Amino acid sequence: MTSTHETTTPTELDPANPFAAPSTLPYGLPDFSAIREEHYEPAILAGMAAQRAEVEAIATNPEPATVENTLEALERSGQLLGRAARAYFNQLPSDSTPGLEDIQERLAPLFAAHQDAITMDARLHARAKALADAAAAGDLELEPDTAYLLEKLMTQFKRSGIELSEADQDTLRDLNARITTLEASFGRKLLAGANEASVLVTDEADLAGLSADAKAGARAAAEARGQDGWLLEMQLFTHQNVLASLEVAATRERVQSASMARGATGGENDTREVLLELALLRARRAQLLGYEHHAAYIADDATAGTTAAVNEMLGRLAPAAVANARREAAELAKVGGSADGVAAADWSYLNEAVRKERFDLDDAALRPYLELERVLHDGVFTAAGLLFGLSFVERPDLPGYHPDVRVFEVFDSVEPGEPNTGLGLFLGDFYTRESKRGGAWMDSLVVQSALLDEKPVVVNNLNIVKPPAGEPTLLVWDEVTTLFHEFGHALHGLLSDVRYPSQSGTSVPRDFVEYPSQVNEMWSWEPEILKSFAVHHATGEPMPAQWVDTMLASRVWGEGFSTTEYLAAALLDQAWHQLTPEQVPTSVDDVLPFEAAALAAAGVDFASVPPRYRSTYFNHIFGGGYSAGYYSYIWSEVLDADTVQWYAENGGLTRENGEAFRRKLLARGGSQDPLASFEDLRGRAADITPLLERRGLA
Repeated sequence: MTSTHETTTPTELDPANPFAAPSTLPYGLPDFSAIREEHYEPAILAGMAAQRAEVEAIATNPEPATVENTLEALERSGQLLGRAARAYFNQLPSDSTPGLEDIQERLAPLFAAHQDAITMDARLHARAKALADAAAAGDLELEPDTAYLLEKLMTQFKRSGIELSEADQDTLRDLNARITTLEASFGRKLLAGANEASVLVTDEADLAGLSADAKAGARAAAEARGQDGWLLEMQLFTHQNVLASLEVAATRERVQSASMARGATGGENDTREVLLELALLRARRAQLLGYEHHAAYIADDATAGTTAAVNEMLGRLAPAAVANARREAAELAKVGGSADGVAAADWSYLNEAVRKERFDLDDAALRPYLELERVLHDGVFTAAGLLFGLSFVERPDLPGYHPDVRVFEVFDSVEPGEPNTGLGLFLGDFYTRESKRGGAWMDSLVVQSALLDEKPVVVNNLNIVKPPAGEPTLLVWDEVTTLFHEFGHALHGLLSDVRYPSQSGTSVPRDFVEYPSQVNEMWSWEPEILKSFAVHHATGEPMPAQWVDTMLASRVWGEGFSTTEYLAAALLDQAWHQLTPEQVPTSVDDVLPFEAAALAAAGVDFASVPPRYRSTYFNHIFGGGYSAGYYSYIWSEVLDADTVQWYAENGGLTRENGEAFRRKLLARGGSQDPLASFEDLRGRAADITPLLERRGLA
């Protein structure tokens, strides 16, 4: 952290700022009742300055490097920054404002420079290397989690450019700063573009087929924006949920066209220029660090290891997935479609018709039995209780960052019969709003750490349409599985049991992080759990037994579509990020042709099933943390499907199995090689066969 690269920031923070001291609320929950927009920036800037001072003290310590004065000191540093940044980056996508977005624009390059100042500090690197050399020589014995911490730290130093010349380090700093600025800009344009793309319907007849509560939600959304009619708001992915219900083909086409055009319509919310520059700068950065391209840089620090491994897996799955999708399209064409086949806008609607005919089910019939409170308490929470001994008590006395946020205290009984102890907090933010980006995700406000004596505070965000006041929140099945999925991430954070904060919970490679959450999805299909939460919201009658049986029997139907749309997006991600700088397109007019050519080359150019995300609204890779890593979901599903088989072989949803999964895998977080955690649980390396069978690709 030489003075030539320091950023001028305040070193003192007003004691009245809510972040100036640790929160006094239970589990360190940020006091959102006191936090205002204007508190974030000064707290983050002061936090950066404080951590730089802490790191400077470590780097200049005249004593020889030890675990305590180097590794543990680094882990203890930055607590002010962590408090403020975690709260800010949680609220930014969940309840954004122009002011919060402006802060992001200003701070993005500073965050990059701050991280560079630490990981490019030669003095700090020398101390860490001294420890690594001593351990390698047998002169220093390290606990396994400490040894893994040091190994990952040395890798981080190398990937940050510590071995580059000073001139190249300057170039790398500039690239990092610009990349983070562009990622923030992409997300900002995407949110504005999604709001802009919302479809306003002024004739109620055009909404035929949409349920009464869904129409009420659309009406409320229009009123919230001062519009007259019904507003169909955009979800992040290409295929919008309302397409399954809308009977009017012209309305379906309006929604589909608006969804797929996002980011490529010209004007201030067009994302093409941003994504091109991102692809170029990431490619330049990768080559500066000695990698062929950005995808190779990402894979090197993931469990995949190489892009060849990623390409091999995706290439193995794609042909069978598209063949399945084409077979499904042929079935749909018997119900509707044209001489040109099944239009993308009509797929979900026709799919519902086939499902209703073949399995005698449709979303409209199911929704009254899928009420949010029952799904949450009698589904998600009940499964967590059966497996892990957890219980949940709502805490309306504790503030969230928005009135819709609900806070639950989580209690843990490690062994049956033991008294419950407080484990942490779970925050649920379930409803969509204009200020929230699309999709669903998990965040941490406090990360578990024995070193810092902190328990976890985690957040789940979904985008369920909020019904009018007093009306129940009825879900479609995809929203049920999403709720279980995101809670799997929450469990990864809540059940973490590690020493170092940087190894807590979901601090694992991105191609492993989805694995526990995908395992948790399976409990939404478990008959015992499904029958518990699938109860009519008005009558209290359980979902008819034959419906439950039919739902279970219908699981494989639609896998061609879902696998193909996912793989198309994952392959598109790799196509952009396996480019060298010279290969990146130079004109915005080349973006969509590049996309079309990449899909064709990968064999997934099936017009009836467009990618789950097109390039221009692919926030995971251009605005989030999944660049060259969107393959992670299917990579993780290999582990997930194998684990589902393990559960089945060992008796299913039992406390004994839950404890094994908790102690051998969830609790370990990033304190050891994640694949070692998996092999400890499974007794062997992962096998892809259960995934192929699940997806109908065997």
